[in-house]
Amino acid sequence: MFQKLPEAADAVLVHVEGRVVRVPAGASAAAAALIAGLVSTRTSPATNEPRAPYCMMGVCFECLMIIDDQPSQQGCMVTVRPGMRINQQHGARQP
Repeated sequence: MFQKLPEAADAVLVHVEGRVVRVPAGASAAAAALIAGLVSTRTSPATNEPRAPYCMMGVCFECLMIIDDQPSQQGCMVTVRPGMRINQQHGARQP
């Protein structure tokens, strides 16, 4: 399945579910979640089933996450930056 490549020379530290994770510079928030070992990045609003990144190119919307306190962000389309906070999104977006 998902396998982490050797450590990149350029890396940033982000917070995934409150845990500090070192990820390659230029990686997406969805990739950071996978590197951190998350099995899912959100749950379905209709069935509460776990969902995870699928296409990794912005088409399927399966990677919706809370990024820096902003819900419903497509994790695969957001490039990590130092200190970014990445969290799972449970159910429907909260106002």
